[in-house]
Amino acid sequence: MKLTRKAALVMAAVPAIVFITPVGSASAHGYVSSPPSRSAQCAQKTVPCGAPTYEPQSAEGPKGLMNCNGARGDFDELNDDNKGWKATSTGTSLTVSWTFTARHKTRDYEYYINGSRVAYVNGNNAAPVDPVRHTLNLNGFSGRQKIFAIWNIADTGAAFYSCIDVNVGGGTTPPPTTTPPTTTQPPTTTTAPPTTQPPAGGTWAPNTAYATGAQVTYGGSTYRCRQPHTSLVGWEPPNAAALWEKI
Repeated sequence: MKLTRKAALVMAAVPAIVFITPVGSASAHGYVSSPPSRSAQCAQKTVPCGAPTYEPQSAEGPKGLMNCNGARGDFDELNDDNKGWKATSTGTSLTVSWTFTARHKTRDYEYYINGSRVAYVNGNNAAPVDPVRHTLNLNGFSGRQKIFAIWNIADTGAAFYSCIDVNVGGGTTPPPTTTPPTTTQPPTTTTAPPTTQPPAGGTWAPNTAYATGAQVTYGGSTYRCRQPHTSLVGWEPPNAAALWEKI
């Protein structure tokens, strides 16, 4: 009788393990899958990569960055233009598709080349519904180009970043920096990082715009800003090596 009771207790404990295990799974988000972004090329092992191979959807950072890795220091290789990324040949019209593994409410999507925004899509603060495809007008650009694709989340300060390498029209000469027609942009919306910089030696604070080279103090140490961004709680200098370097 005692043996039967012990066996019953063991059997009763097993289901608890089954339900608890999935909670520790990695968080998931989204990236450009077609044409293959740099993150997608890592996931497909077209180009040898480290961490992005396993989490192509997780190039996350605060809104307002202009890079391929967000604020993920272990994704820095996505910024390496000499890594051998494959460029997709295209004409002046390119359709971009997103893959999502968590459907966050969306503020908008933005696409940039050489600092110029070439497309904007309002997300209406709704969760994305498959398929999510956007057509970009690449008139005025030719040759090898890098498109910065940005998915801005509606209810947090975060965004997700993808870089797409393309060869527009088979040309080789980069175009001058141009501004797309104002009709393609909402007149009151911008996510470009501020150009102002707080005085050197100021104390780090959340919800503050910092420019590259800005110096702050935090916890008795001094840090220099690596890239422009607007600070958030959780992005304190010791916790955000991609944004701050200790000096």
